[in-house]
Amino acid sequence: MPANLTPQYQKAEKEYRQAHDSEEQVECLQRMLRLIPKHKGTEKLQADLKSKLKDAKSEVETEKSAPKKGRRYRIPPQGAGQLIVIGAPNSGKSRLLADLTSAEPSVAAYPFTTREPMAGMMPWEDATVQLIDTPPITDSHFEPYLLNIVRASDGVLLCFDGSSDDAPDETATIINQYESRKTLLSNRTGFDVDDFSTVHIKTLLVVTRADAEDCDERIELFREMVATPFEQRRVEFDRADSGEALRDEIYSFLNVIRVYTKRPGKPAERVDPFTIPKGGNIDDLAHKVHRELAETLKFARVWGTSAHDGQTVGRDHELCDKDTVELHH
Repeated sequence: MPANLTPQYQKAEKEYRQAHDSEEQVECLQRMLRLIPKHKGTEKLQADLKSKLKDAKSEVETEKSAPKKGRRYRIPPQGAGQLIVIGAPNSGKSRLLADLTSAEPSVAAYPFTTREPMAGMMPWEDATVQLIDTPPITDSHFEPYLLNIVRASDGVLLCFDGSSDDAPDETATIINQYESRKTLLSNRTGFDVDDFSTVHIKTLLVVTRADAEDCDERIELFREMVATPFEQRRVEFDRADSGEALRDEIYSFLNVIRVYTKRPGKPAERVDPFTIPKGGNIDDLAHKVHRELAETLKFARVWGTSAHDGQTVGRDHELCDKDTVELHH
């Protein structure tokens, strides 16, 4: 029997993935247990949630008394989404961040120039996407904090050096490093339906230095080595049109729409849009604006593609890109 999980449950599940400590996990798990449909198809998932809740509560007590160990990074998500850039040494990660954002990472021909996460905001029309460059991964080097950063993100940009004969092996190693930690680079983001401890993370394979000779053969060899259920985009940063095409692909990869808000009785400014998933509704927008607003929302008025100008709608009204919404509570 399918689980048929509700959008409200899926929101709570995403917040659980993005929780930064055990106290936040406890709060999210409790909400997930309240929201999960109660039927035979979710019995195993309910049991997994209860087990996770018990572990999280135990971890809360441990964290209160134990000293903090190791480096931890908390990078609040911004913009339309948070994407983590990962790859092998010299795979083009830092060049990607430098070319698509205003961040200034160290870009050099020698390996391991990136030593800690660095965030930058990629503009796309009137929206932005947060990109986070990370230290390289090898078969013997994997910073422990990279696991949680990826699991809490909206997706991954996996860099593959199209000019290097080592790229197929090195990139396969990265996939295996995450898989061994129950994190699957995939074509979707969310928990595995059969194993709640395993997380799928939506991934885009970014082939850098894509104009290099024999790039096609290297990509084909890589795809023969490991399962790659995700899409790819080739980029040659020395060509401006190639970099701009990657920018478009990254925004499209998030699968979101822009929605503008206005105050009652005031003109629409149509700047700084909120972003919600494609197919999202008024309730999704209200939660994005403020959780308390979502709880007290009475109705909304919409201008744009999804409704007649000024039409009054309810919480479940599906929105379209560039709609303008007036929320009433």
